[in-house]
Formats: sequence, C-alpha cells, structure tokens
Amino acid sequence: MESLSLTALEVESLRLSLWVSGWAVIGSLPAGIAIAWVLARFKFPGKILLDGLVHLPLVLPPVVTGYTLLMLMGKNGHLGSLLQKTIGLSFSFNWKGAALASAVMAFPLLVRAVRLSIEAVDQGLEAAARTLGARPLRVFFSVTLPLIMPGVLAGVILCFARSLSEFGATIMFVSNIPGQTRTLPLALYSLTQVPGGEAGALRLCIISVVLALLALVASELLARHLDRRLKG
Repeated sequence: MESLSLTALEVESLRLSLWVSGWAVIGSLPAGIAIAWVLARFKFPGKILLDGLVHLPLVLPPVVTGYTLLMLMGKNGHLGSLLQKTIGLSFSFNWKGAALASAVMAFPLLVRAVRLSIEAVDQGLEAAARTLGARPLRVFFSVTLPLIMPGVLAGVILCFARSLSEFGATIMFVSNIPGQTRTLPLALYSLTQVPGGEAGALRLCIISVVLALLALVASELLARHLDRRLKG
C-alpha cells in the first residue's frame, strides 16, 4: 500500500498541473471563441494563412514552439521584455510561462471544436433575432452562444486535457523547476532520471492516463447532454 501513496513532490506536481491547465484554458477561451468565429463566418484574404497559424502547434515539434516562445516572451525577448518593463508581467521560469506554453499547444483543439459548432448553427435563427431588433452582440449571447455551448465545453475540456500533458514546449520555454514549472509530465520525466524513481514515474503515468481518459469521457458526455437539451 505504501508504494501506491504519492510523495509530496508528486502531489505538488499534480496540483501545479491542475493550476497551470486551468489558467491555460481561461487565457485561451476568449481568443479561441473569437478566432473560431472569424474562421467560421468570414471570408477574407489570408484566411488560409490564419487557419494555418492557428493549427501550427499541432504539426510543429513542441520544442520549436517552446523555443519560439522563449525568443518572443522570455526575459530578453521583444514582447517579454516589453511586458516586464510596462506592467511587470514576466513569463520566465514561473507557472505563468508554463500556462502560456500549455495554452499555445492546446489552442488549436479549442478553436477547432468551437469552429465546428459555429458552422453547424442555423444562421436563420440569428437572422430572425436581428429582424426583431436585437443587436449583433445580443444575438451572439442570446442565440449563438447557447447553440454552440456543446462545442465550447468540448473544446474547454480538450484544451484542459492537452494542457495537462504538455511537456516539450514547457521544458524548453521555462525549464523544469520544482514548485514553479515542474508539472506532471516534467515530474514524470525527472523521476525516470534518478535511481529508484521508477515507482513514482509509474504512479504519475497512471494518474496522467486516468485524467486524460476522464477528460475525454466528460467531454463526450457533456456534449451529448447539452445537445439533447438544445434539441428538446
């Protein structure tokens, strides 16, 4: 039974992963919905390029994404140094940087889920609301958003699950610092590098699989539930 209990380091990594993933979702959601709306509803020059940029983290090696973040958002990066000087916000070697890396890697999954939901909405319902005098913003919040909510929730859960599993971009951007950036995957990697760490690595591996499976099941169940309510 003792081998099944988590150590303080493992508990700390699990808590940090949940914290980082939560903030990754919070930071991604507004931009994810906005970009999904633009991609689903508008035609403009460069749309294919924007779509490609949004989905680029899915096909790039994660270390490339992490290195790009380091060059842009690190202490000596153009955006990173500007944010540090103007508002005192730093992403270097702390949980904020880990959340940013996780958000960037999970962002395409969120956008795709929301975009598919927006494309499935009957635009006649929105047009009817506008003919009744509703402004575009009110139409979005009163008509469109409830209809796309299954996709939004599915995207949120997928984004959260992907953030929990993020490794390559995080370790490249903010390193592997206990209590700051050592999330679940990084803790698992660290345990494989020390003698006697196999048992702890196995525990974290099992936790990672269980969390990912629960997220996928929850995403599917929530989407089905909301879809039945909307159709009912």
